Amino acid sequence: MAMGSGLHVTSEIGRLRRVCLHRLGDELLNLTPADLESLLFDDIPFLEEARAEHDAFAAALRAEGAEVVYLEDLVAEVFDAMPQVREAFLDQYLAEAGVSGQILPVLRAYFNALDDNRAFVRKTMAGVTRAEVELPRVSSVTLAGLVSAETESELVVNPMPNLYFTRDPFAVVGEGVSINRMYSATRNRETIYGEYVFRYHPRYRAAPRYYQRNESYHIEGGDVLVLSEKTVAVGISQRTQAAAIDALAQRVFWDPGSPVERILAFNIPVSRAFMHLDTVFTQVDVDAFTIHPAILRTLQVFELMRGGRPGEVRIREINDTLEHVLAAAVGVDAVRLIPCGNGDPVAAAREQWSDGSNTLALAPGKLCVYRRNTATNEALERAGMELVVIPSAELSRGRGGPRCMSMPLVREDL
Repeated sequence: MAMGSGLHVTSEIGRLRRVCLHRLGDELLNLTPADLESLLFDDIPFLEEARAEHDAFAAALRAEGAEVVYLEDLVAEVFDAMPQVREAFLDQYLAEAGVSGQILPVLRAYFNALDDNRAFVRKTMAGVTRAEVELPRVSSVTLAGLVSAETESELVVNPMPNLYFTRDPFAVVGEGVSINRMYSATRNRETIYGEYVFRYHPRYRAAPRYYQRNESYHIEGGDVLVLSEKTVAVGISQRTQAAAIDALAQRVFWDPGSPVERILAFNIPVSRAFMHLDTVFTQVDVDAFTIHPAILRTLQVFELMRGGRPGEVRIREINDTLEHVLAAAVGVDAVRLIPCGNGDPVAAAREQWSDGSNTLALAPGKLCVYRRNTATNEALERAGMELVVIPSAELSRGRGGPRCMSMPLVREDL
């Protein structure tokens, strides 16, 4: 398989060869109850245990033959090779963090004092508290100033606690990449790392970029499923707009090096349970998908294909069952849909909350799953799947499963 771009993903289930993760860091220590809602968390994971669980996840992937690369290392490697790029990154990072005025030179000096590039990158991810920097003194005291100081956040720069869900900031399609514009401004800052990796890293800078992080419409990687070399599924969801899929389709179809001929756009209900397409269904074998049972008979599906003139995209609505749509997409006569929760509506609701449908295929029929989703795991085993089970008590508090926590960079072709 050709890999001039360092990327090669033509299915959801081809044997995993290289994958990008983020090892959890101090960003979780800067997550406070007051900031949970704005930072898109429901609870605060215990860092020590969450990191141990994540290390077990990485070890399981390595044991299956996958090379694990960490996002923080890739960015640091860019700065190691091109020191001048770090300064441009810092300017952009501080601007996107909303830093201005007298605090700007203070924070610039604070970050510049971190000589080690890995420590520098990890600190940009962790955020900065008021206790870590000496803030400029206010020359005059006012009652309004004193009152606002009492209610001010202890954070000078917000952390990025969602970074361990590396699936969302960018998405690999074939040998190209979509550097996404995220739905939430909080998470959109995460995509700055992908921007620098795919612009400057010697291993990945040749990759075609099918979407840019500063575009008008939002799209997230959890909504992008590569079903085959020629077919990609994308969810129209709360976090991915139809207009973004229009732009993605136009660029993928008319890139001379892209074999993608068809994009299936699935219009899914706006609900926390169906945050992304990969929480609705995920491919687990050549003819099998996990699925949340509540999604059946609610999906509207559109097919996008290359038009007759350069840049043109043709669109039609598909009126068929999900089983038939997926079977045609992956090139089999029929597919098996394995329900989250093993068909029990109570278990389905509970295990959807802890991402029972969000499995990561290590090879066809071989899946990485969370230990806590016992009913779904039982259904998968009954369907003949081989499971690699990882601990998940703390990782699952972030509302994302093994697929969410991984961005495959290279898979073997089927």
